[in-house]
Amino acid sequence: MTMLRPRLWTPPHDAAATGRLPALTTELTTRLQQIAQQHHHVKFASSLAVEDMVITDVIAREQLPIEVFTLNTGALNSETLSLLGAVRQHWGIRIAEYRPDEHAINAYIATHGKLAFYDSVALRRECCHIRKIEPLGRALSQADAWITGQRREQSATRTALALAEQDQVHGMAKYNPLAEWLETEIWAYARQQQLPVNALYQQGYPSIGCEPCTRPVKAGEDIRAGRWWWESQDSKECGLHK
Repeated sequence: MTMLRPRLWTPPHDAAATGRLPALTTELTTRLQQIAQQHHHVKFASSLAVEDMVITDVIAREQLPIEVFTLNTGALNSETLSLLGAVRQHWGIRIAEYRPDEHAINAYIATHGKLAFYDSVALRRECCHIRKIEPLGRALSQADAWITGQRREQSATRTALALAEQDQVHGMAKYNPLAEWLETEIWAYARQQQLPVNALYQQGYPSIGCEPCTRPVKAGEDIRAGRWWWESQDSKECGLHK
């Protein structure tokens, strides 16, 4: 007897979303221009997700003075890392990479084990702190504002996401210019502009993080179901945006 494999998530198509793009793009462009004008040193934290490619496209097209960086955690999929070269080829810009401290990683592994992040939320968050949060602090050390690609629709922890907020941890303004965008609108823009995107999307990964903490999801599942899937819905954040 042949077992049918469950259908995996695929990037959504919505013709109506394409019709909304002109207004959405104009609004996004205006927001990014205003952010660049209001601050001396703005940085955009790109996770290399499709949302981040949308923002990168506007930054590059408008030649905005916004520095793009990413957190290379040392545990990313090869498909994700290949986007660094794709961005250079597509837009002619280089994404700055911030990496975790190797001594901290080695100490974590020596103390808890290489896969300790599966054992508890506390140990997983400690790993995230080493690989993401501490490098983010270094990345933002010279900035007076930063931009993210977060959206309200992405998870239960982001439903009240503001377009602009004050980051109390880093003492600076923080902007989420895609907060109101829908997933269908993001993908409509990516297709229309033929943006480089992570190959893992076509393999059923709607939300992509570190390789051992991300897996594909079934069609109809929450788009964050594949992130830290062994934890409860309420804990599925790494702490970058806490």
